[in-house]
Amino acid sequence: LRSLVSDNVEDRLRMQRVRAYQTQQQQARHNEIERIRRRSAAVILERAAFHYDPAIDYCADKSVTIGEMKTICKYCKALKYNGEFTGLCCAEGKVKLPQLVPPPDPLRSLISGIGNDSKHFLTNIQKYNNCFQMTSFGATHIIQDNFMPTFKIQGQIYHLLGTLLPLPDADHQFLQIYFMGNSDAEINNRCAHSPTVKRTIVQQLQMFLHQNNNLVNMFKIALDRMPSDSHNIIIRADKTPAGEHTRRFNSPTIDEVAVVIVGENLQSRDIVLHRRNSDLKRVSETHRSYDALQYPLIFWQGEDGYHFNIKMVNPVTGAETNKKVSAMNFYSYRLMIRQGEVNHILMCQRLFHQFVVDMYVKIETERLTYIRFNQRRLRSEEYIHLRDAINADGNVNNVGRMTILPATYVGSPRHMHEYAQDAMSYVRHYGRPDLFVTFTCNPKWSEIEKELLHSQTPLDRHDITARVFKQKLKSLMNFLIKHCVYGRVRCWMYSVEWQKRGLPHAHKIRPDEIDSIISAEIPDEIVDPKLHAVVTKHMIHGPCGHFNYNSTCMVDGRCSKRYPRELLAETITGNDGYPLYRRRSVANSRRSEL
Repeated sequence: LRSLVSDNVEDRLRMQRVRAYQTQQQQARHNEIERIRRRSAAVILERAAFHYDPAIDYCADKSVTIGEMKTICKYCKALKYNGEFTGLCCAEGKVKLPQLVPPPDPLRSLISGIGNDSKHFLTNIQKYNNCFQMTSFGATHIIQDNFMPTFKIQGQIYHLLGTLLPLPDADHQFLQIYFMGNSDAEINNRCAHSPTVKRTIVQQLQMFLHQNNNLVNMFKIALDRMPSDSHNIIIRADKTPAGEHTRRFNSPTIDEVAVVIVGENLQSRDIVLHRRNSDLKRVSETHRSYDALQYPLIFWQGEDGYHFNIKMVNPVTGAETNKKVSAMNFYSYRLMIRQGEVNHILMCQRLFHQFVVDMYVKIETERLTYIRFNQRRLRSEEYIHLRDAINADGNVNNVGRMTILPATYVGSPRHMHEYAQDAMSYVRHYGRPDLFVTFTCNPKWSEIEKELLHSQTPLDRHDITARVFKQKLKSLMNFLIKHCVYGRVRCWMYSVEWQKRGLPHAHKIRPDEIDSIISAEIPDEIVDPKLHAVVTKHMIHGPCGHFNYNSTCMVDGRCSKRYPRELLAETITGNDGYPLYRRRSVANSRRSEL
């Protein structure tokens, strides 16, 4: 055995001496031959992280690829990845909604991304929607960050609806602009609130909505029928026209608007429109016109959004059942990509961001409302609500009136507490973790870029980014756990965070073990050109320092991330648990210099 080991060591030393005298062209030729030979051999992934081979294309392994979006739902024709849940799109045929009609010109050409007008329109699509929205959008706190091109809110979202006509000497706003009676004055009013919009585009969209939006036409007719200011217009939250089948998703008609005298018994979710006063009414998020009033450029016909009376269907017979479609079911269906269908919601870029955030708040509100009205069913002795109230230092008079969020509600204190306890129990039973890995979504993944529409970037399609990231994460866990690339896994856990960045790092591992699986050095471009390209493109900080003093990481003339780091001959474990990785100089290694 000693003789065999000695022979292997001598062979490796001999090959190193031979490579030292080879030209770069000879080395590249040798490496290419070696790659072809090793690709043809079966790849054994167990403990492969400790024996990385640059000649093997790990990315092409079936265990890490997610495939293309080719799986077609047999019920709704939605396109999905192989690893996605079968009920993601339509709950396996139980949710059936009519197709949204793609908009005709001029709106179709404006959202196509082709031409200068379209690019200008999509860049400013939120402002154009604001010009025509019939309700005002508000939130507890709208977060606007110049460095993050995403739409973020904190707290609760609300939509407010005013009256049909303004008070004397008051300006027309929102819905009132539609009834000014003068086309030029209407255009001037819309452009005055958004200086960056183009007048010609506003004129085209104004004519388009007056001709095609059923809500606008409905309000016009109802306004003409109102005998005095003492009458109101009522839009029922769940209206079924007389003599027709249960109305679920159609565009509204004038028959569904009632002109009634003040004082009639109304439902809390109905929309009440006054002819003229100073009141603002909050629109219930479960009203069927909630979406169309706020997003006329998406729901250009005034189509219904989600409401309570949408029934699930039997996937075999198509007959309605007693179960109702949830808000999550409804909007999951709406945001899918389907074979032979143009989903124009996905083409609206920044307005799509706002719409998704708005609708998810609606989903959360529906869940919280259910919990609020089912406290008796959810409460039990194990909640120990009296002890919770005492620990929270609450008012004893309010004991029994609290709304308890169960552990099944994601993000609730009990939910987070249970996960924290699970994590600590892992540590008690198995000891401290060996690896702490950060897995970051790459917007340049081919699976994401393949699904982008014309002139779109990954930032415009959070639906695709989220779906691809989830499938990649599942593949990563399969790669680590089932194929044991770091060895047999005793336990594992992970959490998904928003926009976090960082290199993988390890805790409580000997320095030689760290260097065998983690490298903070740039790979040799000749030996491993693919990894060299990935590292130099995605894993390099900066430029900052004297190369760029205006970098966001610069604080008091220094990089707040402590770059450039010091050169180290070997990895050192720090007192705070974070290792200082080996970074050898170019003279002492075969690494490239950036």
